[in-house]
Amino acid sequence: MAYPDLVFHGATRGVTGSCHELRINAEHSILVDCGMSQGDESLPPEIDFPVDHVRALIVTHVHIDHVGRIPYLLAAGFKGPIYCSQASAVLLPLMLEDAIRIGFTRNRELIRRFLDLLKELLVPISYQQWHTVDSCDGLIQFKLQPAGHILGSAFVECDVAGERYVLSGDLGAPYAPLLPAPRSPWRADVLVLESTYGDRLHEDRRQRRQLLKQVIERALADRGAILIPAFSIGRTQELLYELEELIHQLGSSLAAPGMTWGDLEVIVDSPLANTFTGAYGDLKSFWDAEAQKKIREGRHPLAFEQMTTVGSHQEHLQTVAYLKKRARPCIVIAGSGMCNGGRIVNYLKALLGDSRTDILFVGYQAEGTPGRAIQTYGPKGGYVMLDGQRFHIAAGVHTIHGYSAHADQRNLVNFVKRIRHKPKTIYLVHGDLPAKEALRKKLVDLDGAMNIEIPY
Repeated sequence: MAYPDLVFHGATRGVTGSCHELRINAEHSILVDCGMSQGDESLPPEIDFPVDHVRALIVTHVHIDHVGRIPYLLAAGFKGPIYCSQASAVLLPLMLEDAIRIGFTRNRELIRRFLDLLKELLVPISYQQWHTVDSCDGLIQFKLQPAGHILGSAFVECDVAGERYVLSGDLGAPYAPLLPAPRSPWRADVLVLESTYGDRLHEDRRQRRQLLKQVIERALADRGAILIPAFSIGRTQELLYELEELIHQLGSSLAAPGMTWGDLEVIVDSPLANTFTGAYGDLKSFWDAEAQKKIREGRHPLAFEQMTTVGSHQEHLQTVAYLKKRARPCIVIAGSGMCNGGRIVNYLKALLGDSRTDILFVGYQAEGTPGRAIQTYGPKGGYVMLDGQRFHIAAGVHTIHGYSAHADQRNLVNFVKRIRHKPKTIYLVHGDLPAKEALRKKLVDLDGAMNIEIPY
């Protein structure tokens, strides 16, 4: 084997499970992300590669498909440093504590011991500063750059043996709420690039906000609930930010007959989302200039008057029962984002069969998830399987792609285009095959001298 070398341990056959190994030599390598696969892409979470030579882990951001296998990595014997941004260092223990409680154990002592070890290994670092991986005998340096995907997200630049490796993690779209847009690196000899939306274009921010307004007004005319499945971190906070803006702008304007925008109740039913929203507030120093301006004006983009949070499981069940009985017009944001678990499932079971209900998707739905089934078959009056039961879909189904936290095809091509010293090789990961193939064609058209590979 020639070194340095890249080995892909996930996200090659779909959009989840990112885990990439940069091998420096036979004794030293680093991992960038260690994520869980989801949907039809689901693979056993256990670490199926040797870790004795893995000296460090760099985390691009804290979504579960990038960090979900960290407990398994530690169980496999990894004890190296875990580098991440300062914001991610706050958010990562929150994410993994929840993941362990759901997927491993509810034993408080075991969870505490894991979190103590995790915090011992975490090394928070600032953006845009070079760092040496001491555990690799100084053979590699790296820095984190803002990726604009969720709070704390980063792409990674690595210098090893005179080569510059850039690993994108997940790149955000420009002008996303709360976050500064990613900027392309000056140089990349080898680029590992996500391709989630490599085959489509998003609405711009003005268009998507207008679409959100139209969907809400149309849906509320039926006097039913709008259910928005959303990831607890990133998507939920962006939606709250946009809803606060609409309520602030429209105030006394009618959202539906007999209801103004100021009357609209926004229910966030996710303990984890509420925890992350609180953490986002604590980390407001990392927000972008627009959000900072709102704070100075006395506004509260993530904690406004019309927002209600649901805490206990009993309160959750009461809310579901009330909406099923009364069909009260409101917006419910609940996890999980792909409808394959979490509190959104109880809302769907109760309300999917009611034609007054509307389901609004604002994020990617992986193959094999209930979210993809609702998105695909809901407009045709089909059904979805939830917890082994079949539920007919009478609810309206809507999708707004512009609220994806991922860059679209144009953004991804521009990310490469704006690299001054272009990569010799680009590896496309974290995307379905059609998206990868479409993006590869665009990149070949951009610069035929680049070698574009799709690893399997």
